[in-house]
Amino acid sequence: MILFQKVTKKYGKETALQDIDFTFEQGKIYGLVGANGSGKSTTLKMIAGLVQPTSGSVSVNGKKANRKIAADVSYLTELDMFYEGFTVLDMLEFSASQFQDLNMETAYELISYMALDKDKKIKELSKGNRGRLKLVISLSRKVPVLLLDEPFSGLDPMVRESIVKGLLHYIDFDRQTVIIATHEIAEIEPLLDDVVVINQGHFAAHFHVETLREQYGLSVVEWMRENIKQL
Repeated sequence: MILFQKVTKKYGKETALQDIDFTFEQGKIYGLVGANGSGKSTTLKMIAGLVQPTSGSVSVNGKKANRKIAADVSYLTELDMFYEGFTVLDMLEFSASQFQDLNMETAYELISYMALDKDKKIKELSKGNRGRLKLVISLSRKVPVLLLDEPFSGLDPMVRESIVKGLLHYIDFDRQTVIIATHEIAEIEPLLDDVVVINQGHFAAHFHVETLREQYGLSVVEWMRENIKQL
């Protein structure tokens, strides 16, 4: 469980998040959606312990979210965080040295599934394959919380499809809390339990995807087209 209590985050005079009270429940997959600058990345960075609230608190399974929370949280950033001279295998082994929960057997399975060459240097990988490698590292960790920040950024449709299939196969749906911040909501909608809409630093809407479909006959994309301007 991830708990936000009266959380406000400011960068100088700019307010990224304002007075957030919210609980992300264990065993659910959340879509975190909103315009650029709405607060999505700040939300994920707070859960990962990389950013601290200006006021309020963030906790993960009862522990304060600070840099020590990395043992419980796998965070896929939109940015590349690779050593260019490493091979794919070097990067996996280095990651395993940093995170004791990284399962190399799962990593090898994912390398094969993602069609990555373990001996190829990072600097020789295409953007799509670098995106695949980031996902391999994230999904190979056996942690309670998985955070994915724009996992489809700049990737072609075929790569996106393989990533969604990888998520379906390697996520532990009973034990993990997964939060995906993305603009590409249509690709991941079949995965989602809940959607949280962030607008101008506020959690402006929260709904269950299945309820939206059954009661209103709407997809998430259709709901957003009808309602986003009113938030």
